[in-house]
Amino acid sequence: MKNQQKWYKKLVIAALSVTIGLSAGMASAPHAAEAAVSSTSRANQVISIGKQYLGRPYQFGSKAGQTSTFDCSSFTQYVFKRIGVNLPRSSKQQAHAGYFVPRSQLRAGDLVFFSVPGRPGVINHAAIYIGNGNLLHTYGAGGVRITKLSSGTWSSRYMTARRVL
Repeated sequence: MKNQQKWYKKLVIAALSVTIGLSAGMASAPHAAEAAVSSTSRANQVISIGKQYLGRPYQFGSKAGQTSTFDCSSFTQYVFKRIGVNLPRSSKQQAHAGYFVPRSQLRAGDLVFFSVPGRPGVINHAAIYIGNGNLLHTYGAGGVRITKLSSGTWSSRYMTARRVL
């Protein structure tokens, strides 16, 4: 009889442990869902703000915070700052913000970094991944624009990506 009681007690404790564990997991699920929605919402804000500047001229060394011209990193810095995310000024510094994201797992709102002609292997260009294989960035004639990541120019110069949202 005592053995049956011990066995029953162990069974009840195990069942309670499983129930508590499942409840804790279920309680955290809404928080994970909220975080994903929040990240998506913030990415949409970044993209919407950035698109307001389509066609704005590119000028290397543009002053941080000004909007009459942008260079690649002043553009990303400005757009993200508008939603409360502070980024360093240069693309090389921005490439250390947030955390690494593999190219295969890019999400809208991720920062994407490239080398440019004459400096292979050196990060010197930043862009915002906006989904569906597209980048929002500024570079050269045409200023702020949307470009395909798969274009030969950008695909071959891809270096890394970071998630800051």
